[in-house]
Amino acid sequence: MPSVPLSETCGVPAALWLWPGQALYVGPSLALDIHSGSVSCLAVGVDEEFTVQLENGSRQVARTALIAARVRHRIVPHGDRMAFCYLDPASPGERACRRMMSGSAELARGHGNELPLTRLAAQMDGSTPLPAALRWLDLAGPDDRTEARDPRIRQATLRLAEDPGRQLSAEELAVEAGLSVSTFLRLFRAQTGTTFRRYRLWTRMLRVALLLETWPDLSTAAVEAGFASPSHFSSAFHAMFGLRPSRLLARGVTIRAA
Repeated sequence: MPSVPLSETCGVPAALWLWPGQALYVGPSLALDIHSGSVSCLAVGVDEEFTVQLENGSRQVARTALIAARVRHRIVPHGDRMAFCYLDPASPGERACRRMMSGSAELARGHGNELPLTRLAAQMDGSTPLPAALRWLDLAGPDDRTEARDPRIRQATLRLAEDPGRQLSAEELAVEAGLSVSTFLRLFRAQTGTTFRRYRLWTRMLRVALLLETWPDLSTAAVEAGFASPSHFSSAFHAMFGLRPSRLLARGVTIRAA
């Protein structure tokens, strides 16, 4: 569990919990630039509301908001702490989370478990074990495994997650699924809510975080996870999350992985 010492100006600890396909950050609000995620993001204002600014100029104030993959946005916090839960769009948990909120496909607000989510997040820090963090995840999106999912796309997402450093192509996975490339890509997007390339990028981001839990060398971890170079990883991270990875690590993030 590597940790970079907190700066003297930041008294709020930061923590990141990782599960296959999903991640939860609780910590300082951070000043995020405009960005678009590769997966869905449930944003929770731990102590105050926040404003979601979409690229089209609209603004929404919320305590909980679910921003869909590929939606360019910026979050302006009103308080000191935020929770960001990144949910695999192919997972039943993401669909369950969406059903507990209201709004558009791009931006939903008002999670049904808003109060317990904020209360539990207020108690969480780097010392919180994975089982306790998993309770938060269950509140965010109870895993309803009765929902029908296309097994071919489910298998493709599992293959990408199992070996993110390998250059698995859409052509290769389409053959395994018994589909043409165009049909596979269309079905993949319909089932996951994101594109094949962006989903593959997400699995590599998670791989970097997993490596950092025991191997605190960001440059080596990025290349090991399949990025062409550390600078490629840094640029992709900024585009996906709205800040450079070095800024996040400077907050002294504690990483806990399943």
